[in-house]
Amino acid sequence: MLTHFCIFIFPLTYTASAAHLRSLCTTAMKNPQTGFRRLISALRFSRQGLVSAYRHEAAFRQETWAAAVLIPAAFVIGETGAEIAVLTTSVILVLIVEMLNSALEAVVDRFGSELHELSGRAKDMGSAAVLLSIIQLLMVWVLVLLY
Repeated sequence: MLTHFCIFIFPLTYTASAAHLRSLCTTAMKNPQTGFRRLISALRFSRQGLVSAYRHEAAFRQETWAAAVLIPAAFVIGETGAEIAVLTTSVILVLIVEMLNSALEAVVDRFGSELHELSGRAKDMGSAAVLLSIIQLLMVWVLVLLY
């Protein structure tokens, strides 16, 4: 995709090395905002991502509601700051992995609707990552509650 974009911007009549052409392409695609405005812009895009995940992904909604219960419970259950940190981090990790899985699935779906072994494998691996993060959450919570 980047190659097609760069060829469109810098026609073949331009004679330069491939490395120079790549540097011109990446320079042309950089965000022109800097400093505080760039931070505000990044926060706005992050908020859009969270809203989109909540709006379009049922699993993310369910995990968000579970987090709304588990994070306050972590402050009640945890006896030390370290325990509270570990409990809340395990919950947030599930949300992070779910968002990455949803993003991966969206890219695979955008790329093509036909069945392909690599597409299926990518989606299965993303789902497995979510499962592992949930198993990790359960292990952390059980260990903190038992010890």
